[in-house]
Amino acid sequence: MTSSTRAGAGLTLVSTGIAGLDEVLCGGLPQNRLYLVRGAPGTGKTTLALQFLLEGLRVGEHALYITLSETSEELHAVAASHGWDIGGLELVELSSVEEQLRAGTQTTLLHPAEHELGRTTRFVEERVLKSKPRRVVFDSLSEMRLMAQNSLRYRRQILGIKSFLAARDCTVMLLDDESDADHAQVESLAHGVIELQQLRPPFGAERRRLSVVKLRGASYRGGFHDYVIKTGGLDVFPRLVSDQPVEEVAPGLARSGIAELDALVGGGLNSGTSTLFIGPAGAGKSTVALQYAIAAAQSGMRCAVFAFEEVLATMKSRARGLGMAIDAATASGNLTLRQIDPAELSPGEFASIVCRMVDEQGVRMVVIDSINGYLNSMPGEPFQVPQLHELLTYLAQRGVVTLMVLAQHGFIGSMQTPVDVTYLADAVVMLRFFEFNGTIKKAISVVKKRSGYHEPTLREIQFENGKGLRIGPPLEAFRGVLTGVPVYTGSGDGILQERRAGDR
Repeated sequence: MTSSTRAGAGLTLVSTGIAGLDEVLCGGLPQNRLYLVRGAPGTGKTTLALQFLLEGLRVGEHALYITLSETSEELHAVAASHGWDIGGLELVELSSVEEQLRAGTQTTLLHPAEHELGRTTRFVEERVLKSKPRRVVFDSLSEMRLMAQNSLRYRRQILGIKSFLAARDCTVMLLDDESDADHAQVESLAHGVIELQQLRPPFGAERRRLSVVKLRGASYRGGFHDYVIKTGGLDVFPRLVSDQPVEEVAPGLARSGIAELDALVGGGLNSGTSTLFIGPAGAGKSTVALQYAIAAAQSGMRCAVFAFEEVLATMKSRARGLGMAIDAATASGNLTLRQIDPAELSPGEFASIVCRMVDEQGVRMVVIDSINGYLNSMPGEPFQVPQLHELLTYLAQRGVVTLMVLAQHGFIGSMQTPVDVTYLADAVVMLRFFEFNGTIKKAISVVKKRSGYHEPTLREIQFENGKGLRIGPPLEAFRGVLTGVPVYTGSGDGILQERRAGDR
C-alpha cells in the first residue's frame, strides 16, 4: 500500500517510494503538505525526488517536476542510470521557458530581481492549474533565493507557493542545497524537513545518512539513518529500535556437537542469547564459533557467518583441514558465509543486512567475526557500543542465537580489550594460551552465562588436522593458567596428548 491512515491521528499517508524511508516516517508522508528536502550536492536529493514522483505515477497520480537547476537531459540521465523510465513525468524546465520568453513568445521572465521571482511564481501557478498534479517537486530553492535577493521577499514567495499548492491537494517537495540562515525561512513554513548528509571518513568510501528534522503532527523514528545510493535509487537503513513488544522466545539449545564443549557451557547456547568468544589472536575463537554454526546448520537451523577479517576461502580451507563439514553445510543452504568489507559498509547497512536475513530468510544463528572489524566499520563514532546493543537486543527478541568474536591484545598473561562489550553478552567464553613443559597449550572456560548453569572449570582445547576440536578434562592439576605460566601441581593425566595419524 502506498497510502494509509495513521491510527489515532487521522492522517492520510503517501509512500515516498523508498521502503526504508517510509519505515523511518512510520508509514509515509502526510498527504497534501509541503516538505523541505535539504542536503549538499551529491547527497541524492534529485534521486529521492524522482523516486517520490515515480511512486505517484505507479499509483495513478499525476506528477510534476519543476526544475530551475537541472536540465531535462540531466534528469533523464539520472533516471537512466537507475533503470527508470520517466516518460510519464511532466517535466517543466524553467530555463527553457526563459529562452521562449526572451524570443518574445511571452513577457520576459528574467527581468531585474524585483520582477523575476514574481514572474517565476506565477508561471509555476499557471502550470499547476493546467496539469492538476497530485505530487510536485520544485528543484531547487537556491535559484529562487538568488532571485529574491532578500529574506523577506524570499519568505513571502515561499509562503505564497505553499498557500497556493495547499489549496489544490498537492503533496510538495522543495529541494534545497543551501546551509545558511535562510534555511529558517523555509523550515518554519514546511510541514516536514528531511536532511541528507554525506560524510567523508579518512579512509574508505563516503558515508551517507539522513534524519527527519521536523514532521508536524506525525510520529517518526528519530536519529540518523544510514543510506546508500545505488542502481535503483536510495536504499535507507532505519536505525534499529529494540523496544518493540515481541512474543516470548521459544526455548531451545544450540549445541556444538562436541559433548565436552556442550557440558562446559551448561548443555548448549540458549535461543535468544548472545555469546562472546574472547581471547588473543590465534587462540581458536573463530573456529569454536564456526563449529557451533556448522553443527547448527547440520541440525536444520539456518545460520549466517559474517567475516570481517578472514577471507572466506581461508575460512573454508581451515575448516576442511580440521575435518569440519563446512561444504555440506553451505551446500544444504543452511549455512551462509558472507564477506564484509568494513571500509565500504556503514554500521546501519550491516545491521540491515543481518536483520533482513533474520526476518526474510529465517536465519536463527548469527556469527559476527569479529567485533573488532564491526567497530572498525565506524571509525570515530562515539556510540559504537549502543549501536551494537540495539542489534543484539533486536536479534534476541527474535530468538536468534548470536555468536561474537573479540580479539584481545597480547598473547600471555594480562590481556588488553579494545572495547568492553562483555556486559552486553549473555555468555562469555574465554580462550587463553598457557605454557607447559616448553609447549604452548590452549585453555577454554566459561566465565559468564546469564541463562543458566555452566561449568566453573578450565579445560584444555586442541585443534587437530582432520580430527577437529578436542576438549580435555578440567585442568585441576594447574594453578594460575590464566597468567599464561601456571604452576603444575599434579601428574600429566590432565593434559591432552597429541594423537598420531590413524588414532581416533
